[in-house]
Amino acid sequence: MDPISQGIVGTTAAQQFPKLAQNKRQLIALSLLGFLSGMAPDIDVVIRSSEDPMLFLEYHRQFTHSFLFIPFGGLLCALLGQWLLGKRAGLSFKATYIACTVGYATHGLLDACTSYGTLLLWPFSDMRIAWHNLPIVDPLLTFPLITFCVARIKTGKTVWSRIALIWLLAFPAIGIMQRSHATAVATELAGQRGHVIERLEVRPGFGNLFVWKSIYQTTVNGESTYFVDAIHVSTKEKVYQGTSIPVLNLQRDFPWLDQRSQQAKDVERFRWFSDNYLSVDPANPNRIVDKRYSMMPHEIKPFWGVELSPSRSADGYIDYTVTREVEEGAFGVLWKMIRGMGL
Repeated sequence: MDPISQGIVGTTAAQQFPKLAQNKRQLIALSLLGFLSGMAPDIDVVIRSSEDPMLFLEYHRQFTHSFLFIPFGGLLCALLGQWLLGKRAGLSFKATYIACTVGYATHGLLDACTSYGTLLLWPFSDMRIAWHNLPIVDPLLTFPLITFCVARIKTGKTVWSRIALIWLLAFPAIGIMQRSHATAVATELAGQRGHVIERLEVRPGFGNLFVWKSIYQTTVNGESTYFVDAIHVSTKEKVYQGTSIPVLNLQRDFPWLDQRSQQAKDVERFRWFSDNYLSVDPANPNRIVDKRYSMMPHEIKPFWGVELSPSRSADGYIDYTVTREVEEGAFGVLWKMIRGMGL
């Protein structure tokens, strides 16, 4: 989730304990502590290597996001937060610790609502949990929460904290219902094409819960293939038909790759990270891309991938590439999709 959303959700959690703050100054401090702690788990992005570009993918949303680490993460935030804010506002360390810990605890759960994958059960499991019911960014979640939390501080009325909590719980619930609706449409679409679904993922499009990206895997003429489409769901349904692409087959697509090489190991690391939604980039035969993410939900123009090199040594690492160029007019097309209009 984006940092502002993570922070304001942390504030929402911290404001649920009104007895911790005796005055407005303390309430502001608690709110800021919740905000900063809500963002804190993403400090794991500093774990990276100039030699091994895949290292940060393994550690992002890993131990700092797990349930087991919450008490320790909250304590670290509280030690720093008490020094920066708590002591100046007259807060006890107990109050600071509670605000920081509940703020910290929201981060992993919110991330798990997206499609990226979060290791909530680390170190007991390396399963990347993803509930696919919230987009990475959604103003309809974030802006109301900001409004309610600010109103709580300005008015001093706890009712605004309760409204913020209700909105925070209701929004993912709406996402679950929308995802179920989109899944049903995607399943029907595959049936109309005469396809047997082997695997299906439906995830929110960019910044909204109305347009969903559907990716399903099926076999066509003996070849395992992904089909990508966009689906609008509201009071009406509309399908924006996309395209298809072969599923990655290392033996076919990279016959020169030594399975004992570091590049082959890195492909498997990327496979784990991307939940095995991999294909060869049509524009670059040496690039393997994660097809789950793209600006336009009905297109195969991934944000990131890994690039292999036939000339690399056996112990040479793979290259990680990011492409986030937005084509002119893309937001206009996406806005039409959000409203369920024709393109």
